[in-house]
Amino acid sequence: MLMFMSDFFCGGGWQLCCSGRALASLQLQNNKRVMIKSFPAVIVSKQFRKYSMENQSHVKNKVYVHYNHTDSCKFARWTARESYDFMYARPWQHVVDFYSDIVNGRLSLSDLFGTERACFSHDDKEILEVEVGSDGTEVRSGRWARVTFKILVSYHGGSFDGWQKQPGLNTVQGLVETSLGSFVDEKKAKLLKEKCKPLEGCASVAGRTDKGVSALQQACSFYTWRKDVKPRDIVDAINSASPGKIRVVSVSEVSRAFHPNFSAKWRRYLYIFPLDDGENKEKTSDSEVEVDNFYSNRTSNGKDENVENKLIDDEGVVETGKKPRRFAVKRVNLLLQQLEGKLLSYKVFARDTKASRNIGPPTECFIYHARAAEARLPCSVHDHGEGRKVMCVELVGNRFLRKMVRVLVATSIREAAAGAEEDALLKLMDATCRRATAPPAPPDGLCLVDVGYTEFDPENTLIG
Repeated sequence: MLMFMSDFFCGGGWQLCCSGRALASLQLQNNKRVMIKSFPAVIVSKQFRKYSMENQSHVKNKVYVHYNHTDSCKFARWTARESYDFMYARPWQHVVDFYSDIVNGRLSLSDLFGTERACFSHDDKEILEVEVGSDGTEVRSGRWARVTFKILVSYHGGSFDGWQKQPGLNTVQGLVETSLGSFVDEKKAKLLKEKCKPLEGCASVAGRTDKGVSALQQACSFYTWRKDVKPRDIVDAINSASPGKIRVVSVSEVSRAFHPNFSAKWRRYLYIFPLDDGENKEKTSDSEVEVDNFYSNRTSNGKDENVENKLIDDEGVVETGKKPRRFAVKRVNLLLQQLEGKLLSYKVFARDTKASRNIGPPTECFIYHARAAEARLPCSVHDHGEGRKVMCVELVGNRFLRKMVRVLVATSIREAAAGAEEDALLKLMDATCRRATAPPAPPDGLCLVDVGYTEFDPENTLIG
């Protein structure tokens, strides 16, 4: 008996049927449809065990190759595992609590930077304008008869599974759209009921944040054909959905042509990296001495004089295990400053992107502002004394690729610790593999501060 069926991905590629006779399908690399014959269960069982043993042997012998850096800092540079361990070993709970206090209105960014620079007032006059006819009345007909609201929301990333709505997960989009369900017009409500779908609104957003990433002024929009909906009604509906985790900053009626993503001119991200208690100002600033001491243990011909704690990389080259474990914030700042005012392809700094977006214009981003500085987290109302010392990284760009900010921060810290040159990040742009950059930094430190819909003002920054 012959039959055709698609390949099934089960274990090592076999699909078994528990019956008197069994069907077997061997996974092919091209994933094309294959002709399957009916085999006795005993034969299939033997072939399955043989294939499983071969597959296990292949996995066991698989070699994981690290990116081979060729510059002079290759022996001081952390591996992906070392970088990951260094980043995730930090006391992140202090940063998480700080973002939670901002969302709940107990603190603000002004408390972190000690300046009024953190108080932003965007001029969104362009998106507030409405179309006016020759008689001076507002033009609203057909699909343009709808009312569009711009909603700025602040939410704590640790309380949600990201922005994008997903089945069975607690997401920001899911909560917002459920709250907006009571403002849906009658026609759409009837349509949703006929399709047996929940009564929810539809919210577009400026940028989807990952799980654990907070936002202070995330911009989203919602439209309805109802004329009785007031901004205050939307504020109360969303604020009452999950108190303490999400808060509406403002709601305003905007032009019907407004789109929070496509209308945006720039986005601002802030990454807060906690420093250890023992990393005071003097030790952090003297990390270059640690790098110099690392290289002083190597002879002029490139061989290490100390034979202890040596590692062998994938190319068979000896490298030392005593790598610098501190970095200078000012070095990170110099590395990031090289990105300002340039349109570059950040494909090696992106993660989990589609293949179609790995080349060409989809990978190009323009960075307006990239700076790093030291600061101290303000103490909460229940604590006393001095807050934890942190490094703050501010990035402003026209767009950002997926996990791009987190990879940039982690790679900048890695390069600063290794004592790399100021143009190290620019040189990494030419890398052919994403293993050249560090794994993404933890999402706990990242926050979407705000989104701008007018041209970026260089004076409107957190870090000067």
